[in-house]
Parts: sequence; C-alpha cells; structure tokens
Amino acid sequence: MKLVPDTSVIIDGRITAKIESGEFEGAEVIIPEAVVSELEAHANQGKNIGFNGLQELKKLNELAKKKKIVLKYVGERPTLDQIKLSSGGEIDSIIRAVAIQNDAVFISSDIVQSDVARAKGLEVIYLYPEKREMGPLQIESFFTDDTMSVHLKDRVLPMAKRGTVGKMRLVKIGNEPCTEKGLRDMVRELIERAKMDPDGFIEFDRKGATVIQLGSMRIAIARPPFSDGIEITAVRPIAKVGLDDYRLSDELKAKLIEKHRGVLIAGPPGAGKSTFAASMAEFLQTHEHIVKTMESPRDLPVSDEITQYAPLDGNMANTANILLLVRPDYTIYDEMRKTSDFEVFTDMRLAGVGMVGVVHSAGAIDAIQRLIGRVELGIIPQIVDMIVFIDKGVVSKVYEIKFTVKVPAGMLEEDLARPVIEVLDFETEEVEYEIYTYGDQVVVMPVEAQVKPAWRLAEKEVYREIGKYVRGHVDVSMGSDSGVIVYLEQRDIPRVIGRGGKIIDKIERELGINIDVRSHEEK
Repeated sequence: MKLVPDTSVIIDGRITAKIESGEFEGAEVIIPEAVVSELEAHANQGKNIGFNGLQELKKLNELAKKKKIVLKYVGERPTLDQIKLSSGGEIDSIIRAVAIQNDAVFISSDIVQSDVARAKGLEVIYLYPEKREMGPLQIESFFTDDTMSVHLKDRVLPMAKRGTVGKMRLVKIGNEPCTEKGLRDMVRELIERAKMDPDGFIEFDRKGATVIQLGSMRIAIARPPFSDGIEITAVRPIAKVGLDDYRLSDELKAKLIEKHRGVLIAGPPGAGKSTFAASMAEFLQTHEHIVKTMESPRDLPVSDEITQYAPLDGNMANTANILLLVRPDYTIYDEMRKTSDFEVFTDMRLAGVGMVGVVHSAGAIDAIQRLIGRVELGIIPQIVDMIVFIDKGVVSKVYEIKFTVKVPAGMLEEDLARPVIEVLDFETEEVEYEIYTYGDQVVVMPVEAQVKPAWRLAEKEVYREIGKYVRGHVDVSMGSDSGVIVYLEQRDIPRVIGRGGKIIDKIERELGINIDVRSHEEK
C-alpha cells in the first residue's frame, strides 16, 4: 500500500500511531517535499505545529530504519509564489498531485482537503478528530491550592508563586532543572488539550510566543528567538470573590448601578485588579445589566452569561465596532496599556456605554494621569467619573471625579479662575487633587486636607478600646466619618479580630464605626 499523508496528519502524530499499531505496517509512506517545506516554515516562525511535525518525521524515519515501513521523499520544494498563495490552497494542491502521480492513497485529517481529493478521484482515508480522555496535565502537578503561578524554564529549577493575594512568595518546587525536551513535550500536550477541551483555546500563536487558555488557567509559552530559552508560565486565580467580599459601602454599590459610568480599576501588577473586575462584572450582571468584556487574553473568571470578546483581526477598535451594535450596558476592558486602548475606551464611553477599564498604576491618582495627554483634559470627567485603587487584594482608595470652574487651591486672584477637575475621596467627599492647565502645562496638584477635630477624638477612643486587647504598637488613622484603619503587630491581629470576628464586631457596635484592621507592613 502506498500512502501520501498531508501536513495535518503529520502534525497530529496519528500516522506513526497507526503504523505502530500494525494498521499501516509494511506500507510505502511517500512524503511530499511540500509538506517538509510547510513544516519547516512553521518551525522557523517559532510555531509549535512546525516542531511537532518535524518530530513526527523523525519518528517515521526511525520506523523506516526498523523496516516497519518504506519511507520516501518526493517532489520539489514549492516556489516563493506558491508559498505566498498557500492560504488559498496552493501547497495542498501540490501534495494532492504527489498522490495522483504515485497512484497512492491520500490521508488527511482536514475535511476540506479530503473532499477536494475525493473530487479529484483519489482514494482518501479521512482521519476524524480524535476524542481522547482528558487526564490531568503535567503542569497541573506543580499546582497546590495556594499556587497562583508556575514558572518553568529550560535549565532552571521550577518555581512557583504561592500564598494569598498581597502575600505571595516565590518558592522552588523541584530539585532538578527543567529540560528542553521535557518542556517541548509539555507544550505539545498543552496545545493538544487546547484543541480538544471545550473550555480551552489558543489565544494567539506567533513567532516565538503562544498564549493558551484552559479553563481558568492562562499559559504563556515563549521560545527562541523571542526568548533565550523555552519558558512556560501558567497563571490561575487562587480565589473567586464577589463584590460583597470587598466590604464596599452601599452608597458606592448604588452609584455603580444607578447609571452607566466610566470606572478605572487601578493598581500595581498582581494586586488583584482583574479579580475585582470579574467581581464587578458579576455584580452588574446580577443587577439587570448586559455586560461584555474586551480582553487579550480572555482570562477573566466570569459566568457564561457574560460574553468575552478578543481583539477582532488583532484590533480592539474592530471589537468596539461590534460591541456598539450589540449595545451592552457595561463593558469591562482588561486591560488598557497602549494609547489605542485608551482611545477605544474613550470612544465607547462617549457613545454612552458604561465602561470599566483595568490599568496598571503605582497610585490611585496615577491612573487618571495615564489619560492626560491621550485625551483632551476637558472631556476626562465625561469619560471617567470614578477610580478604584486595588492594593494587595483590597480596595484601598476610591476617588470620584468632578468638573467645575473655580480658582485653584493656593491661588488668590479671582481672575485666575479656570476649568478644574476635582479628584475627591469618595468616602469623605474631600478634594484631594485638582487638575488644571497652567500656561502650557497640565498640573496635578495635591490639596492639603484639614483634619476634623471630631476625627481626633474618634481616633483616641478607638486607640483606647483596641489597646485593651493588644500588647504591641497601635496606629489609628481615620479614613472617613464612618471608617477607621487600625494598624497592629501581626501577632496582635487575631486577638482583635477574635474567633469568627466576634471581638471586632463587638468593638464596632460599641463605637458605632467601621474598623479595618491591617498589619504595620501594609502602611
């Protein structure tokens, strides 16, 4: 029997499996040079399908040495013009021509290629996509309940980040360095699973880089020439929380759902911004809002009711055009880095869509500074009216944005009045920053806050009450009329919280104030 496999069969590895099982043993396997060229091109571009296919050719060569098959390479390499037309089927036509010339059986797992071959009068063996049992992945063995991410690289000991949000530590999780072969096998397993798993997909596959989503796990794969060695980074959420877990005020929740808003969720990398964004998406969806997401990659852990959109043709502007036809109440944009991202966010917000954007920033005010220069200053309050800053997994600051015409703080002359963007603390309603133009410059000016006398009395009362339960140093800081932050030694925190939170609840009831307990390290 003469067999001519096409590229799809070589890549998925099933022809060697059928030879080893005895089904094709003794056959003459004819490999068109066009197949070799196509695999070589994929490998040169750093794509895993190219490396997988070349590995399969090596296995066929080993089987030929063992006299289980006769292996031949025939035909000519495709020309540059034929390679350029490969997406239109030019390479496939060359491979079919080899089967016709050699009076061979054509093997493919590509339904279109198989149908065209049958139309040409060829005898065809179509290999249906396999339905395999999906056992545990190799990479899953590195994860524990408190593992957020696993980091594997050639010639380096495997590492993982473990702990809780805001208290992560990098630990070694193996005694032997990773090997190139082991990592390539793992990559092949991950790609195959992404193709089989209904909850898996390949987000993108470019020269030297592949991003895969498998359920809640995001896997980034880097290869030379993009990186100096094969590297696999797998990240997954370690907790799924609702908006109620963030202890937000009822007033803030009401503001989120009363009208379509522009919200920025800001914070440093790993602070828990995406987790909060997912919680906010679920909250809005359960309050009768149509919610969509714009993500790259699509890894927010949201329910099936919330559709997750990727860049259409690699461009979020195209995705935005579709979403404006879909007409969502809110869109979660995770995350905004480039100027084009901020432009898309602005365009959708001005079109009336409620927008929640995720941005990296070192501080809460830095989030709005990322808009300055990208968007006209005067329309910033129309685009963003709230900033939520996340640090170590908690909401540490909420700002509200308002627009007015006034004399900026620190200036005395009335003729210096100008349009001013006020950045207010949501809880206290005190202005903390003013943003305005001064000459040709945009100024972001802190406004000195006046400490209320009543706050000083409240701080003393909280200090006295907390002091009954602790031995170490205590710091008390009023954050609003109804809330206070208490900083304690780590060993004293359980004493103040009490079993099931009974002690802290008792203190809050007696003083009539909300108390947020933190360690001194969190200042």
